[in-house]
Amino acid sequence: MERVVDHSAMAVAGYTQPWHSPPGQRVRLCVSAVRPPRSVRICRLDTPKCAYPDWPIETLDDVPAPRALRSGSFLRLDAADLHRADTLQAVRFELLLTRNPGPRTVFDAGSFSLILDGTELRASVGGQGLATVEAVPMRTWLRVEIMRTAGSVRLCLASDDPLAPFRFEHRFDADWSLDPDAELRFGAGHDPAMPTLNARYARLALVTASGEITWTFPALRPASPKLVSTGAAALELEMVNLPTFCVTSARWDGSSFDPRLVPDHYDAVHCHDDDMGGLDWPASHAVTVPVDAPAGVYAFELTHDAGSERIVFFVTSARPAAPLVLLVPTATYLAYADEVLPAHLYDWICDDRGHRFAADNGLRSLYDYHSDASGVSICSERKPKATLRDDYLYPLCGCPHNLPVDLRLMRFLHDNDVAFDLLTDRDLHDQGAAALSPYAGVVTGSHPEYASTRMEMALRSFLSEGGSLFYLGGNGFAATVAFQNDLMELRRSPLEAGRTWDGPIAEMALSITGEPGGFLRARGRGEFSLLGVGISLMGFDTARPFTRTAESYAPDVA
Repeated sequence: MERVVDHSAMAVAGYTQPWHSPPGQRVRLCVSAVRPPRSVRICRLDTPKCAYPDWPIETLDDVPAPRALRSGSFLRLDAADLHRADTLQAVRFELLLTRNPGPRTVFDAGSFSLILDGTELRASVGGQGLATVEAVPMRTWLRVEIMRTAGSVRLCLASDDPLAPFRFEHRFDADWSLDPDAELRFGAGHDPAMPTLNARYARLALVTASGEITWTFPALRPASPKLVSTGAAALELEMVNLPTFCVTSARWDGSSFDPRLVPDHYDAVHCHDDDMGGLDWPASHAVTVPVDAPAGVYAFELTHDAGSERIVFFVTSARPAAPLVLLVPTATYLAYADEVLPAHLYDWICDDRGHRFAADNGLRSLYDYHSDASGVSICSERKPKATLRDDYLYPLCGCPHNLPVDLRLMRFLHDNDVAFDLLTDRDLHDQGAAALSPYAGVVTGSHPEYASTRMEMALRSFLSEGGSLFYLGGNGFAATVAFQNDLMELRRSPLEAGRTWDGPIAEMALSITGEPGGFLRARGRGEFSLLGVGISLMGFDTARPFTRTAESYAPDVA
């Protein structure tokens, strides 16, 4: 589904590429704007007073304008690829339908389509309805087969579930011919205004005159969005807009929760109508960070006729220059970015335009649910992070949260002449323990909640070598995340129920790495064994400051 960005809550929104970088790298600004910016400049946010370094900004060809959002994942076989195969005789796939209000496309081949509307499935050729399957079972695996012969089409649906047996078979007279430009789509039609299908697909196959062409979805998410078939021809099936991998299929029988042991139990993908992969908005501006630029938190500040917005990026330390390094928790920032916080679940104490922007545009954080009630488990950094702002207040407490709290720490350090370098936790993931070896001490941000196992192991190695860790978070090193290019994945466990979604226990594994998701503590890692302390409860109530005693002013504790 495609739509123009709704700017009711924010006149300007966007992201940078890359999100964090060392000095000397070019940072591009990709924005959607309903009000043309009057000026664009760089603002440094982590100093006691915001500074405006005189970095030359390139104005690129693409001026800021309202951009498009494409939501909803589906599977697509390109027409050119399809016509490299021999004559198509049949299409087979497995299907599990979830929650789908209104009409949705199950399968589209140009002249032939299957449309789900409620619990009815309609088959049509050339727009002419040929058969209606009533009371199609939901959340039950179905085998679907569509066979084409000269002048006729046969449709078969069947479920082997003993608790929900189902069978439908119908042959109708119709000439389903493949147009030269026809592509095969699973979960979407060709109408950009129609939402995509909420469903799982598995074991796609084309039967041709030369034999079968099949696709098996791996439990591990492939690095490429295209999956190559096996069999009579090598065709590329494109997985559009980030469907979820490593979910149970019809073969899962409860004998194992580990997809590494039974990968064929997890050979399905889950498509959602609100999935959104990394955006490819054109860049309107760019800046090359000077090679001598100090590490810190920066932003493109865009001023328009009704105000301004700041789009944040991080400049990391090019080389060690201080004994102390601040580890910026960007994994937590990304997990929370664009959290919807629906009013029927949470009492808002204050209003925030970023949350309203996210809700207006169907953006989702890793704390949110998909429209079919499954949890959002993967997201891209190539999207507007409308709640990642220096003026952000969390609606549940009316206070700064995440980035603005960490900015207070950085400003305090600068104000007191405490020298420190800056790394992001993604740097730590990419570089491992070597990133910390030059330092005597590491200081965390206020909320380093999420960590990859590589990050956690790097901190353990640092501590074992005699380094000091200053843990300033109330909720840190709790849950496992995994990274792949611009993606971050988080799987939540029903054993750790909290204020957000809890996934099925069979689907805790991370599709990027195959390792268990959920809390690090469940594996003897994380907060308790690393720090000696851990979170047990949380709440959103009035906080009270500490009061200094007279003894705290003594010279020996200065």
